[in-house]
Amino acid sequence: MDPGQPLEVLVLAGGLSHERDVSLRSGRRVAEALEDAGATATVHDVDADLLATIDAHRPDVVWPLLHGSTGEDGSIRDLLELLGVPAVGTGAAGSRISWSKPVSKTILARAGVATPASVTLPESIFREVGARAVLDRVVDRLGLPLVVKPSKGGSALGVSLVTTAEQLPRAMVSCFSYGDVALIEQAVTGVELGVSVVDLGEGPRALPPVEIVVDDGLYDYDARYNAGRTEFFVPARLGAEALEAARTTAETAHRVLGLRGLSRTDMIVDADGVPWFLEVNSAPGMTETSLFPLAAEADGLGLPELYLQVARAAAHA
Repeated sequence: MDPGQPLEVLVLAGGLSHERDVSLRSGRRVAEALEDAGATATVHDVDADLLATIDAHRPDVVWPLLHGSTGEDGSIRDLLELLGVPAVGTGAAGSRISWSKPVSKTILARAGVATPASVTLPESIFREVGARAVLDRVVDRLGLPLVVKPSKGGSALGVSLVTTAEQLPRAMVSCFSYGDVALIEQAVTGVELGVSVVDLGEGPRALPPVEIVVDDGLYDYDARYNAGRTEFFVPARLGAEALEAARTTAETAHRVLGLRGLSRTDMIVDADGVPWFLEVNSAPGMTETSLFPLAAEADGLGLPELYLQVARAAAHA
């Protein structure tokens, strides 16, 4: 890398997952911010030309902004490691761990982080044992309300809040349309937060927690990406002790799960100020309604300079 030349960043966006549109929006915004900071940024889809493009141009660093499978399950990271190019964000191993909600919940529970009680069940078990019998046992064991979600995936696709036993079968059908394994967990009542973390090589630092208030109570895909349905409060309207506990939880998740660069931990803080870990995102969205940019700006960080620092840190790692 020539220190006298602008940093060359190849932003990967798009892909073939359900979150393709979100990824493209994230990629465009990050590329624009990098250009504003003086870098050279090119957006490229994951297609048959990708490897040839990287081999021909050898960017200083690649910034994967691919959401959903391929982008967050570790596979694109393995590919970039094979190519020998530096990349922004979490490596393959950490990506695989954080991509699986049940696995990340188990690891963090062992580290002392509170997470809702849950069961993880594949679609096949319902065919083999009988859906009604299984769902009855789920309600008996976990109670109501429940949250049903794919065990892997993002943007709240396939996520349902279940308040009655009669709603559970439909929630399972919705879940299985986005993945073949369901995570069913107790719904925690409290303040929903997204806590973003920046790690430039000196350890994770949590940004101000973002409080999420949705018109119908469920922060689903539509509420995340269509302006008007959701209100955000930064920092969250919590006491100092609860805010610090939330930040500590996000930093712990980032560190224990082996994440790098950027992450966002989703949680609910209950009436006693206890943060309940829900899931972590190793490639947080960067769209105009995403939580990471909101938190960074509330912390006084200019996005162009922050993104440039993130890209430089990865290029020199």
